[in-house]
Amino acid sequence: MLQGRHVGLRAIEPHDLPQLLAWRNDPRLRRHFREYRELNSTQQQQWFDTRVVNDPSTRMFAVVERAPGPSAGRLLGAAGLCYIDWVNRTADFSLYIGADDLYIDDRYAPDAAVAMIDYAFDELGLNRLWSEIYAFDESKRRFFETLGFSLDGVHRQTHWAEGAWHDSRYYSLLASDARPKR
Repeated sequence: MLQGRHVGLRAIEPHDLPQLLAWRNDPRLRRHFREYRELNSTQQQQWFDTRVVNDPSTRMFAVVERAPGPSAGRLLGAAGLCYIDWVNRTADFSLYIGADDLYIDDRYAPDAAVAMIDYAFDELGLNRLWSEIYAFDESKRRFFETLGFSLDGVHRQTHWAEGAWHDSRYYSLLASDARPKR
């Protein structure tokens, strides 16, 4: 398990799938994801089997609470490195906190992000993490800037949502950049 001060990042287990599916289908969260449609349990299981378990270009984690007492181990969200390019040492960085409708908060999300960044650069030897967010996602924009990610560029009108076109913003963090501290 990867550990931060407030969270742990562990393997996603089959018993996590119903909660992760509920978050993926929540319109308040889904608007920030690439997935544009409601998913069913068969699709969720297929994602787990093909991407999480068997895809060497994906490292997905359940974000769980590290706390004393009954909330210890509570599923908070998911984080991952996707589309890992092992030759060029790059990966798409993703993270969300679904519990308590937080999405991106000031406690769990940064803690999980730092643990993922350390894992990506120190354990996997990656050189560049990148992420695509939509222009309306101010929470994620502030989050990435706080973590030291740089805006690489904007692709205009890439995402149709809520009756309008939205730009995609691409952020990256290099292994040589100043790293966020725990």
